[in-house]
Amino acid sequence: MMVDQHNPKTDPDPASNTEKDPDDWVTGDEPMTGAQGSYLKTLSEQAHEPEAFAEDLSKAEASKRIDALRSKLKM
Repeated sequence: MMVDQHNPKTDPDPASNTEKDPDDWVTGDEPMTGAQGSYLKTLSEQAHEPEAFAEDLSKAEASKRIDALRSKLKM
């Protein structure tokens, strides 16, 4: 008997929290991660918006700025 199982890699749940608003993140107020900082610095340089990068950003704010720069750069 074959059991039908949901595979999130091939059939992602549209209601999953992977697209949760950064303002709703439980850890959103924590300092941005090293990876976020590095990526944001690179994007801000590519977009010629150095002011978009700041050392003291939260995870949520860094995510929002990354999304905005990616949109501007059409990534």
